[in-house]
Amino acid sequence: MAIEYALPDQCVTNDDLDALHPDWSIHKVAERTGVLRRYICRDGETALDLAAAACEKLFERELVSREDIGAVIVCTQSPDYIMPPNSTLLQHRLQLPLSVAAFDYSLACSGFIYGLFMARALIESGMLDNVLLVTSEAYSKYLSPNDRGTMVLFGDGAAATLLCRGETGVGELVLGTDGSGGERFIIPAGGARMPRSLATAEEQTDSNGNRRTQENIYMDGPAMLGFIKRRVPSSIQSLLEKSGYTYEDISMFVFHQASGLSLDLLEKTLAIPEDKMWRNLAQVGNTVSASIPIAIKDAETAGRIAPGSRLLLAGFGVGFSWGACIVDW
Repeated sequence: MAIEYALPDQCVTNDDLDALHPDWSIHKVAERTGVLRRYICRDGETALDLAAAACEKLFERELVSREDIGAVIVCTQSPDYIMPPNSTLLQHRLQLPLSVAAFDYSLACSGFIYGLFMARALIESGMLDNVLLVTSEAYSKYLSPNDRGTMVLFGDGAAATLLCRGETGVGELVLGTDGSGGERFIIPAGGARMPRSLATAEEQTDSNGNRRTQENIYMDGPAMLGFIKRRVPSSIQSLLEKSGYTYEDISMFVFHQASGLSLDLLEKTLAIPEDKMWRNLAQVGNTVSASIPIAIKDAETAGRIAPGSRLLLAGFGVGFSWGACIVDW
């Protein structure tokens, strides 16, 4: 497995947000979110552009040729268009062979784990030798600039992950879904259920003073934290039981970089040693489906992950959806 990633060049720090919203108490909020800066797409820049940049960095390493890619799988909730899917546009931009299988899937914070699940299945079935998994998000396109709960947390980014036959790679997985929580993290308008209209574009103020339209992301932070507390620790314990591993067998725990509060909760609940819990949330923010592979790459660059390392990954969020897996690096 090999990973490269790309971020926009526009960095928005907490000082920048504080200058725009001095009433937000940004630096106090940062104590809970754990985010100091995030990277935001410029006008005209999209998740597809970031995805292409990440993939090009990966191909520069010459691990495989473009002609050897059997499938490109793209996880995004911020596609360039309703149709065609970003994966087809990415195939053309990267000049991948016409024989490549290309498709999108819509998951957010658990998306990387589900992508590993699909890539492993395609390879182990004997159908493909090399799969390019791309997780790319530009949530900034959906954020209200007047919603403190989301503006301080999310950043844009894309990661490209190469999975090949013959590697140790992805081991045991545990996945889960509870659709009853769908309305807790949602963009209400813009789909077939509630098409955009003049009414959905009207800004409303919630009980916390945040202003957004129905075309912006709405996130119920306390509900999300409750979901994480209910579902994630048990899924990780199930994964350890399924794999037969203990904490001593795990070199590094790399979780979706949701927020400082959620990572603190999981570290404490699971009693994970601090030196085995990787975080890069402060530097890039919550990059949604790209957060886990970006975190892995940063840990590798920092020398905290090396060949032979055993990782326990966990993603959780929109849906409610969650997943965890073992990866031998």
